[in-house]
Amino acid sequence: MMFKSIIFFIGLQHAVGFQTFSSSSCHHYDGRSTTTTSLKARKDDSYSSRRDFLTSSILLGSSATLLLPPQIANAGIDPSLLKGLAIDGDDGGNVRRLKSIQNVIKPESDLINQEYEKLPSGVQYREYREGKGNEVVQAGSKVFVEMSIRCQSFATANEPGGVKYFTTKDDTDFNELGWTLGTGAFPKGLEEGMMGMHRNGLRRIELPSMMVFSARDANQLPLPQTKSGKRMYEQLFKTDATLLFEVLVTRIKNVETTPSKIIETEKQQLKEDIGMDDTEQPKKKEQEVAAVVSSEVN
Repeated sequence: MMFKSIIFFIGLQHAVGFQTFSSSSCHHYDGRSTTTTSLKARKDDSYSSRRDFLTSSILLGSSATLLLPPQIANAGIDPSLLKGLAIDGDDGGNVRRLKSIQNVIKPESDLINQEYEKLPSGVQYREYREGKGNEVVQAGSKVFVEMSIRCQSFATANEPGGVKYFTTKDDTDFNELGWTLGTGAFPKGLEEGMMGMHRNGLRRIELPSMMVFSARDANQLPLPQTKSGKRMYEQLFKTDATLLFEVLVTRIKNVETTPSKIIETEKQQLKEDIGMDDTEQPKKKEQEVAAVVSSEVN
């Protein structure tokens, strides 16, 4: 505040000096005209004084701007330290529970740069999240996943792992892909890298270029629906075609191979197909299904 007062006082002195000089330079001499030389001299002095005043004012204003102390935005508070504070009105713990759920969906462990595990086929994978549950991805499993596919050769500053050409979020209706392992619907190397995953498990699986070319020829690669994805997919096979599959397993269905379990599964599927509930007993249909399944097993 004192600094601003000093600046104002200096500016006021300049203004007073200019006014005094202007008054003294514009007086008359008993009604008689001065000579042309005197008028010109006074005019030049007046112009010079005004110019000096304006120059001093501009310099003074610039100096004041530079010397004023900077404004403090957050008063030295670290916003990250506020996360652990109690929230007023959260007596039931709803906000705390939501934070816990978010931590389960996307834990901090997802950001840890794990080492790749290399398989004999040349496929490599990093397991960022192990997942939970008794069901494990194995040969013959029916899996449902969220997936994004990156072109490793087209890395950028924003996407150092490679630009995405396909995501289930942008290229599918329900943000999910589902298939049975071993049917040839997807690359064999991808399924190999998924073995042992649990529900909510997250892996990045790297398929070498030659394996990707073979998968393209066998129509095993998911195709993009967006314009940018299609353009990236076309450019992929003009260079190193190594792909990174980021896979989040959402569901796993493993079918047991014992005859009793197969029959029970077929019964349940039949009820779902014809819209029956568990209280109805379609005996004839069940017997037909059981006979067909038994003959296949034997």
